[in-house]
Amino acid sequence: MAAHAADTAVTILLVDDERTLREPLVDYLVGQGFVVLEADSAASARSILREKKADLALVDIMMPGEDGLSLTRHLIETQNLPTILLTAMGEATDRIVGLEIGADDYVTKPFEPRELVARIRSVLRRAGRTAAGDEGEDAHYLFEGWRLDPLKQRLTDPDGAVIPISTAEFRMLRAFLDHPRAVLDRDRLLDMVQGREAHLFDRAVDNQVSRLRRKIEDDSKQPHFIQTVRGGGYRFAADVTRVPG
Repeated sequence: MAAHAADTAVTILLVDDERTLREPLVDYLVGQGFVVLEADSAASARSILREKKADLALVDIMMPGEDGLSLTRHLIETQNLPTILLTAMGEATDRIVGLEIGADDYVTKPFEPRELVARIRSVLRRAGRTAAGDEGEDAHYLFEGWRLDPLKQRLTDPDGAVIPISTAEFRMLRAFLDHPRAVLDRDRLLDMVQGREAHLFDRAVDNQVSRLRRKIEDDSKQPHFIQTVRGGGYRFAADVTRVPG
């Protein structure tokens, strides 16, 4: 399969037999500054690695022929290659086995590409590598004069005043700031804020949004930042940048 270059030294091996997932994901990863080696099978991945070197592997568990767990074991034992598994919702046992044999992390399909990139950068940092666009965990979020410090969970307004926020409000705000101008439905917000195992209901998201609006909006009934999208959820309607802490 093909190798896709970008302006970075960090190379990712993507192994997935599902073309409709693999090809757009390659485009996204290249756009995020990675070099991507693309393989549609374990055999193809093994062939590529005989000639090229990767810094991290993304491996689909369920593939025809040699499965992703067998390939992952090979990558870890022979190359000590950091690996993230791409798994389906019903593959809990396989995920556990993957982690037991040394996989660094897993992402459940369908996944948000930005979440995957965040996990990639986290694994690379643990492995002593950095990637293009990785501002670090301590990078502050800026939006229209507001600043959020993710390590101290401290929010300051454009005048520099500290605005007290709870941990739950911090998590909700950070979810929006990580996805500016994107429509986030309630299920996605629950996943990002509480985790996939949380047994919560949609109204919990609405209540949390209402509390957050009272902290950052001039008029919480006519919000400028956190806008309601009819039938779709919510959208953070401002540009966000990240700067060193």
